[in-house]
Order: sequence, then structure tokens, then C-alpha cells
Amino acid sequence: MTESTHPVTLFTGQWADLPFEEVARLAASWGYDGLEIAASGDHLDLQRADEDPAYLQSRLDILDRHGLKVYAISNHLAGQAVCDDPIDFRHQAIVRPYVWGDGDAEGVRQRAADDMKRAARVARKLGVDTVVGFTGSAIWPYVAMFPPVPASVIDAGYEDFATRWNPILDVFDDEGVRFAHEVHPSEIAYDYWTSVRTLEAIGHREAFGFNWDPSHMMWQNTDPVGFIWEFQDRIYHVDCKDTRLRPQNGRAGVLGSHLAWGDPRRGWDFVSTGHGDVPWEDAFRALEAIGYTGPISIEWEDAGMDRLHGAAQAVGFVRSLLWPVPTASFDAAFSNQ
Repeated sequence: MTESTHPVTLFTGQWADLPFEEVARLAASWGYDGLEIAASGDHLDLQRADEDPAYLQSRLDILDRHGLKVYAISNHLAGQAVCDDPIDFRHQAIVRPYVWGDGDAEGVRQRAADDMKRAARVARKLGVDTVVGFTGSAIWPYVAMFPPVPASVIDAGYEDFATRWNPILDVFDDEGVRFAHEVHPSEIAYDYWTSVRTLEAIGHREAFGFNWDPSHMMWQNTDPVGFIWEFQDRIYHVDCKDTRLRPQNGRAGVLGSHLAWGDPRRGWDFVSTGHGDVPWEDAFRALEAIGYTGPISIEWEDAGMDRLHGAAQAVGFVRSLLWPVPTASFDAAFSNQ
């Protein structure tokens, strides 16, 4: 038997209200091995990191002071603006001012694309090979397919994605970095079939793979373990976020009824890892079987639990699933009897 070697990391996106130094201190005190650093708050300003070696080194110095490493960075928020249509007040609230600029929609998309290219360069400078994020989608507004939407509109949406993302992925290739797209509602790939079509749109190029986060798959009744098997050569990163499904006497649907996050009437909510309905043991067995060797990143989100309690609890749960893996097959063992 051999010990599992997956580092357990904390995704810092839900902690962007705290200084990066404080998040690193907390993560180290809870027993995390490192961080998936979000390009949010003061955690990682990609423009500064790309242009100022001293700033970039300051991020590494903070990690070093707390005995942590960086295993991936994320740029979800800028990625969202690359393909979205419309671009509006929602994007202004989440992207950096240098991405928003004057707010002209196409200008925002172009500056967001530049920021994704910047993320690839900064990842390489930090010594990591994976950037996690979103893509945005010009066709998500048509998800209900009513009023009727002709196939040509959907085709054009995937063409728009390929046109905007292939130049970004060229930079990822140049830097030797991979993009791990989080399969998620409002993105170009949000379930199994849209993931298939997304890969087809860019010719299955290797720079583009997936961040496996089961929570959004559970919400949509997409099998998260089956997704690992189907896309085993494209699982580039793993985020652990749990989901509890709460049938409310047939009232709640998967679209959430425009109820606030954390409202139990939604019928589902994010909960601390290990407290929900994700089949974690089956998923971790599948990840080992496909040979995934990367980090296990905890994306902590639970509206009903204080995060200073839940984040510490989550790392313990994940470590309980990282049992030693076999070095010999059962077939080989039986053949020697």
C-alpha cells in the first residue's frame, strides 16, 4: 500500500474579505497543505503580479511564513466576462476595475480575455500549472429554450466561445499551463452534454479541461462520479463543495425560484463538506482509479455554519477519505495462491 499524496488546499475565493496573510494563517492552523489562490480581494492582483516581481514574491513570502504552498490559482470572475452577453451591473460588481474600464460590453470582454492570458503567465511565475475558472456563455440566457431558440443561435454561441477562448488557450500552451473550467450553471459547459460540445468546439485541445466540483452537478441531477469516468483525461483540478438536496413537498425546482442563497425553500443548498448528499467515497475511489494526482481543494460554503468552524471540519473529512491506495491488484494477489 502507498499513502495518498494529494495535497489538501483551501480555495480562497470565499475568504476574499480577509487579508491574504490572515487566510494563510487560518489555513495553516487548520492543517491545510496549501491554497488555491483566487484573483480576488488582496489575495492576488494579476495585473500587479504580472508586472511587479516584488509583489509576486510577496505572495510567495506569505505562503512560506505559514508553511503553505500554492497548487493552483483561480480567475473565475474575469473568466465569466469573456463570453457573457449581456455584460451589465453584475459583472461590474465582480471584476477588477482594470477589466471593467469604461463598461463598454465588448471592451470588457476583451479585457477579461487579456486577464485570462495574464493568469496563465502569473501561474507559470508562481510555479503552478493549473488555472481554475469560468468561461461565461453567450447562450446561457436561452437555457429554457422558450420562446423557441433555433439551433443556429446555439451553434453561434459555441462558435463565439471557440473564437474567444482559442487565443487565450494559445497563451496557456505557450506557458505550459492548463485551464480547468468549472462545470457550472451560467457557463458554456454546465452539465454532461454541454461539456461534450464544449470540447468539440475547440477541437479537444489539451489546454482545456475541467475542474470537478460535484455540488452543481448534484443540483442538476448530473452524476458527479460518472462525470469523472466520462472525462477522466480532462479532470485537471478538484474542488470539494457539498450540496444537500431538500425536497420541499414538491415546491422547489432546480432553478431555485429566485430565492436567496441559503434559503431552505430553494430545495438545495451548499453545506460543509461531508454534510451533504455528494457520494464522496465513490468519487474519491474514481479519482484514484483514473490516476488523478493533483490537489483536493476545499471550496468552503455553508450559509448555516460559521466558516471558522466548518473550514477546519472540512479538511478533516477530506483527509479521512485519502486512505492508502493499493500497490498490487487483487488479480495479482489471487494468482499467487
